[in-house]
Amino acid sequence: MDKYIERVYNKVVEKDPDQKVFHQAALEVLESLEPAIKKYPIFEEFSILERITEPERLIQFRIPWKDKDGKIQVNRGFRVQFNSALGPYKGGLRLHPTVNQGVLKFLGFEQVFKNSLTTLPMGGGKGGSDFDPKGKTDAEVEAFCESLMFELYRHIGQFIDVPAGDIGVGGREIGYLYGAYRKITNIHGTGVLTGKGGGWGGSLIRPEATGYGCVYFTREMLKTKSEEFKGKTVVISGSGNVAQYATEKCIQLGAKVIALSDSTGWIHDSEGITQEKLEFIKDLKNVRRGRISEYADKYKVDYTKTVDGSPWSLKCDIALPSATQNEVDAKEAKMLVDNGVIAVGEGANMPTVPEGVEIFLENGILFGPGKAANAGGVSVSGLEMAQNSMRYFWTREEVDAKLLQIMQAIHENAYKTSDTFGVKGNYVIGANIAGFMKVANAMVQQGHRV
Repeated sequence: MDKYIERVYNKVVEKDPDQKVFHQAALEVLESLEPAIKKYPIFEEFSILERITEPERLIQFRIPWKDKDGKIQVNRGFRVQFNSALGPYKGGLRLHPTVNQGVLKFLGFEQVFKNSLTTLPMGGGKGGSDFDPKGKTDAEVEAFCESLMFELYRHIGQFIDVPAGDIGVGGREIGYLYGAYRKITNIHGTGVLTGKGGGWGGSLIRPEATGYGCVYFTREMLKTKSEEFKGKTVVISGSGNVAQYATEKCIQLGAKVIALSDSTGWIHDSEGITQEKLEFIKDLKNVRRGRISEYADKYKVDYTKTVDGSPWSLKCDIALPSATQNEVDAKEAKMLVDNGVIAVGEGANMPTVPEGVEIFLENGILFGPGKAANAGGVSVSGLEMAQNSMRYFWTREEVDAKLLQIMQAIHENAYKTSDTFGVKGNYVIGANIAGFMKVANAMVQQGHRV
């Protein structure tokens, strides 16, 4: 490892020794930047790596709320405003028991480079709480969201920081959050939150964007090998927003999706998930908030508990991990390779452990890292911001066309950058350097205080 990079990474670990997942994200990015750091010594001269690995601002606050029994519960809330060199902070809010500063720093750090790749003027940030919406009533979720916004509103704004959804934050939660923001501030119609409802400022294609975008990026990778989705067998993890719409786009492109999962287990439908079956999953997960095992009961297919294995043991051509970080370990990556996978597109943020990524790259597998492959969601969030600013809305077809154009541009940028630095087809290095260069150059040009 380059001495400068090693020094920066060691400092990251020394400052926050318990934030393992952030260390992992920082190391993955820093190691891949070595060719750019050697080629452009100005970045070391301006201490860009020290600055880019440290959030500009990290906010923590308490969130008291009343449960259905009238008892006051208290959760922790966070907003990590990581880097604003390219524009206002942009990144989701995650509601999950695992949320802490380290997780959000990892997500915010990744978001900086992801947003840079989109070609849109957005900085990077992330936020959320250790609140778990699972099992809560609508009234409890509303009470929590209102309390969250009573603190968050003072730190966000359309030209400051624009949160969106993430794990645990869908249309219901965004609605409650926006309603609270509007009542507190007496401001309506701004792009302060994205993922809004279609009738009050939301963009068409936003729910589909991350899943569709992941498939669009993976399709671009396949084209470099004269391959396509049609006729391919696909395994997808997760069954939330990203997994649902990745499945939908795969079906539209003629592929057969045979697996989806949730935190309890996974289903194997050897005949393939049809659009009709997918509508059942959407109702199950988005409306009834049930478990994926209900799909197995209804359609009489195999169901395996998470403790007994993973869907990555299935034979497939394409894998789209779309659940959560570090869900694909080295053993599972090896299983995918042995079972004939030709392409992996990350629908989630950093779902593959570093050893797994190495296995994919060493075996010549087309591998689309999350900061490139799952950038479709934040891309359409950026388009939603633009529409809000114009007080104008594009059609579904227009937004989808713009999403496709952005994902193609991300692929082309990552691919060309990998070629420029002598590692053609290595999208990890290509995406990291391409995203970094835009942010780093902006920081140099804006002076030492940014």
